[in-house]
Amino acid sequence: MPNKQLLHLVFGGQLVRPDTTEFVDPHKLHIVGIYPSYAEAYSAWRGAAAATIDDAHMRYFIVHMHRFLDPTEEIHGH
Repeated sequence: MPNKQLLHLVFGGQLVRPDTTEFVDPHKLHIVGIYPSYAEAYSAWRGAAAATIDDAHMRYFIVHMHRFLDPTEEIHGH
């Protein structure tokens, strides 16, 4: 299926320690948005990460939502 919609969530927040993925307060996570392609999600992730580059405890993530929505789908790249 050409141009198949593959949803990606971009979010981040303050970590307890920079070497973990445990958030200080999960209620205060910054939801950047949901994007229909990895390229758009990556661009949003870069922008959010760049805006907080001076804070070692802030970290942003990209979640491949399409993998959770259809776990039987074969994974081809992103």
